[in-house]
Amino acid sequence: MMFENLIDRLESSFKLLKGEGRITEVNVAETLKEIRKALLDADVSYKIAKNFCDDVKQKAMGQDVLKAVRPGQMLTKIVHDELTLLMGSEAQDISVKGNPGIVLVAGLQGSGKTTFSGKLALNCKTKRGLKTMLVACDVYRPAAIEQLKILGDQVGVFVYSEEGAKDPVQIAKNAISKAKQEGYSLVIIDTAGRLAIDEQMMTEIAAIKKTVQPTETLFVVDAMTGQDAVETAKAFNDRLNFDGVVLTKLDGDTRGGAALSIMAVVNKPIKFASSGEKMEALDVFHPKRIADRILGMGDVVSLVEKAQEQFDEVEARRLQKKLAKDQFSLQDFYSQIQQIKKMGNIKELASMIPGMGKALKDIDMDNSSFKSIEAIIQSMTVEEKDNPAVLNGSRRKRIAAGSGTSIAEVNRLIKQFEDTRKVMKNFAGGGKNAMKAIGGLRR
Repeated sequence: MMFENLIDRLESSFKLLKGEGRITEVNVAETLKEIRKALLDADVSYKIAKNFCDDVKQKAMGQDVLKAVRPGQMLTKIVHDELTLLMGSEAQDISVKGNPGIVLVAGLQGSGKTTFSGKLALNCKTKRGLKTMLVACDVYRPAAIEQLKILGDQVGVFVYSEEGAKDPVQIAKNAISKAKQEGYSLVIIDTAGRLAIDEQMMTEIAAIKKTVQPTETLFVVDAMTGQDAVETAKAFNDRLNFDGVVLTKLDGDTRGGAALSIMAVVNKPIKFASSGEKMEALDVFHPKRIADRILGMGDVVSLVEKAQEQFDEVEARRLQKKLAKDQFSLQDFYSQIQQIKKMGNIKELASMIPGMGKALKDIDMDNSSFKSIEAIIQSMTVEEKDNPAVLNGSRRKRIAAGSGTSIAEVNRLIKQFEDTRKVMKNFAGGGKNAMKAIGGLRR
């Protein structure tokens, strides 16, 4: 999980102030020394880490600590505010207005540029209601065009390409003409990347930008490359003057230095955070929420938003009625598992709950944890799913064999399901709380 080490290190730093009655230059200096080390370990540059700590110290020494607030709490708030400021303060949207709106996507090869283009197309199609076109302008990388077409099929978006064409500038120009003729609201142009910054790549992307005049130019960077990502961003910005940054691969074992440093170096906001291969796994970058997570405060707002995106109000009312009549079945339960899995990685979701990130740090937990439960339910007949009371010994033995599990696992699932159904029946929220309760069944 991104920032995992930084979260632990900052928590240890604040403990240095535990028991202190007030903030002094001495105890703040000791704490800030540890904070600076934590930032450096997270791959934040020395200059940015030093400036950050200097700003925190200046604000901390000027604070009159209220009697009701301990020094550690006060410093935590100051660090939270500075982290938020360092990453850009507020979430910033992209500009998709135009006839059509044009988003130019640039970055190094392997940064996740093409996958992001597909994710953005789905996001703009479903959340903004825009008729969207993807354009394949990577004429160099083998299978790049085919990859974009596969992603386009997945998200239901047309991909413009020209087989055999070798001029990306002309391809982009032709795509815009077609978009205007056919009433597309948005065009997303996926450009070629290289393994390193080179003059030919920069000249080509600059030429595309000059020709199509995009309403938004985004630079995609692999968050796992740390300070290298920041240097690459600076080189691209000097040439392209892009509008915003996209951080990819945030689900990897990344220290987070890129997220904390890019804004300070290029003075351009991080607009999206992308993780995983699922096309839905694209989030608007909220500096305050990220700061919350870094300081172990969770990110309940994002968790609720993810739940709302996947939850069907009609289904909620249906489940609420079934719960009231004590008719919630194992098939209903199975359906709710699928809803949760659509929200994203279960461990990542749980870490958004305050205090849960640390608790789950060493626990191996992902969406595959549901596999045995799913296998058991899928091995049941319709009658057994609707009425678990019929599950006698011979039926349970058959289900265990069919699902590749043990009779003990089948028994445990049925008992947990019955216990949970009783609890859920008392929940006023009905269907929405079904998703909440399912977490207790994942073993």
